Amino acid sequence: MAEIEFFATPGYGEKQLRDMHYSQAVRIGDRVEISGQGGWDDEFEFPEALEDEIVRAFDNVERTLRTAGATWADVVHVNSYHVLENGFEEHNRVMVEQFRLRMGDRAPIWTESGVTALGNPKMRIEIRVTAISQ
Repeated sequence: MAEIEFFATPGYGEKQLRDMHYSQAVRIGDRVEISGQGGWDDEFEFPEALEDEIVRAFDNVERTLRTAGATWADVVHVNSYHVLENGFEEHNRVMVEQFRLRMGDRAPIWTESGVTALGNPKMRIEIRVTAISQ
């Protein structure tokens, strides 16, 4: 049976493990699953601009993947959750820009959902991924 290893992203992940009792990532063999990552900084502050928040969420996914020994190049599945103010148009534009920037020609499967609220009242985006990494 594959070994199971949990990870806390340095900074905000360590705080969430201590305060909320959950890990940011788990590795089971070559599979890495991460918890939803928002566009926060280490003090859980959010940018005012939606685009900046989405980019920071992608940065946090990258930080968390790296902590578990994976990268965006290993991502096979993306779930994104969006609190919508004016529809998906701006969300989609930034999401697709970031996919192309971070994964090049790799096009993972993607499930995108509009939601009424996320775990922090300031959050407008949350991204969760699965990666396969040796």
